[in-house]
Amino acid sequence: MKTKIKISFILLLFVYILSCSSKELNTTKIEEKSLEAQMIEVYNQAFKEFERGDVIYAGKKFNEVELLYPQSIWAPKANLMAAYGYFSQSYYSDAINELERFVTKYPNHPNIDYAFYLLALCHYDQIIDEKKDLNEIIKAQEYFNIVLKKYPKTAYADDSKFKLEFIHEIMASKEIYLARYYTDREKWIPAINRFKKITDEYETTIYVEEALLRLVELHYKIGLVDEAKKYASVLGYNYQSSEWYEASYKILNKDYSKPKRKDERKKILDRFKTLFK
Repeated sequence: MKTKIKISFILLLFVYILSCSSKELNTTKIEEKSLEAQMIEVYNQAFKEFERGDVIYAGKKFNEVELLYPQSIWAPKANLMAAYGYFSQSYYSDAINELERFVTKYPNHPNIDYAFYLLALCHYDQIIDEKKDLNEIIKAQEYFNIVLKKYPKTAYADDSKFKLEFIHEIMASKEIYLARYYTDREKWIPAINRFKKITDEYETTIYVEEALLRLVELHYKIGLVDEAKKYASVLGYNYQSSEWYEASYKILNKDYSKPKRKDERKKILDRFKTLFK
């Protein structure tokens, strides 16, 4: 009898344990669903604030989405939306922080190309003065190059290439500024080195002709006539019709005077007048 009671008790206990486990599983499922629903609700709130223009509050809400459900597909999307919101209102430091976190945390995300492009733009838009904003120039160049090399077939590659060409001009303008600075202070060797850097590294920019002329001038000034002639010949070969070449020719030919151009129109008119004499 006692044995039967004991067995019955054990069976009842087992049923009770199973019942509790089932309830716990059901409770867990309900909590997960409510967490996802809560996350979507927060995302919608963040997006609404973003549309209203309050990107600071929207950014905090987007970050909250990541915290609530970091494994969700909404987490990286919220991260990018926070970054774009900050960028759209020129909060570049906040945008850069979000984007740097994104490329580290989600390196295989489908929108990683856009994240690098937006990072480049954040630095590019902060370039105001080529003499002071060197760090922004270098960073923008770095990220645009990543877009070109890793994602050459994306919509962002063409614009990255265009902006890199502009950055190339900016870097050359910085060198020309420093070269002029040394020239004005009669520091010939540092000036020569800066002008040579332009001809070696920035030969496709608008500053290369001036750099070649200054190399002719400075080498002639310090007595290196053969070097001056070398740079004059390069200038003449590539830019013979330019005013820079003419100026270099004057340096090496002191008796040079610019030939007067005939006024062809006046000549034709005078010839026309003779018909009525």
